[in-house]
Amino acid sequence: MTNTAIKLQALAELLNDRYSCRAFTDQPVPEADMREMFAVAQRTPSWCNSQAWQVVVTSGETTDKFRAGLRQDAANTPSDTYDIPGPEKYTGVYQERRRGAGFGLYGALGIARDDYDARNAQMALNFDLFGAPHTAIITSDKLLGTYGAVDCGAYVSTLLLAAESLGIAAIPQAAVARQSKFVREFFDIGDDRLVVCAVSFGYADHEHPVNSFRTDRASVDEAVDFR
Repeated sequence: MTNTAIKLQALAELLNDRYSCRAFTDQPVPEADMREMFAVAQRTPSWCNSQAWQVVVTSGETTDKFRAGLRQDAANTPSDTYDIPGPEKYTGVYQERRRGAGFGLYGALGIARDDYDARNAQMALNFDLFGAPHTAIITSDKLLGTYGAVDCGAYVSTLLLAAESLGIAAIPQAAVARQSKFVREFFDIGDDRLVVCAVSFGYADHEHPVNSFRTDRASVDEAVDFR
C-alpha cells in the first residue's frame, strides 16, 4: 500500500469510527493527551491564517461547577441567547435528516415519538454535558464575522478527529452556545468574542444504549455536482 493510500485509509477510519458520544464515564483524560489533541487541532487551516478560535477547557471542579450552573441557567432562561443565529428553518431534505437523526437517537433509548417528557429530558442532558469530565468552549473574534465562525467549525472538525485518534470520545454541542450569556459570564469571556459551541469530551460509556446510535450520510452523488 502506498503512503498516500495509508493516509487516506487512516482518515477514512477516523471519520467512520467517530460518533457523537452522549454518555461518558467519569474518568478524566490525562493532561498530556489533552495537550496533544489540541496541538493537532491547532494545525487547522484558516482564512489568512487568522486562527480565529480561542478555547477554554475545563476539568475537575471547574467542569462540575460549570455543569451545575449551565443546567440551572438553561432551566431558568426561557429565551435563546445565541451569539451566532441558528438555522432559520429546516425544510426538505434537511428536515428529513434532522428527523431521522432524532428518531434514531430516541429509538436507541426506547423513547416513543409521542413521549415528549422523555424527549425533553434527553435534550436537557446537553446542559449536563452528557456527564463528560471535560468541555471545551470554542469562541471566535466578533470582528472576523462569518469567516471566523467557519474557521472555528473547521477547528472543531479537526479536534474531533484528533480526539478519536487518541481514543477520546467527544460531542460538539451547539446547545451550550444557546446559553452564551451565562457561558460568557462564567468564564469571563469578553464581548469582543462570540461563543460558537462547546465540545464535551472524555471516555465513552460503552454500556449505555445511547452510544449505539449512529447517523447516516448522503452519498457523494447527492452532495457533489461534478462538472
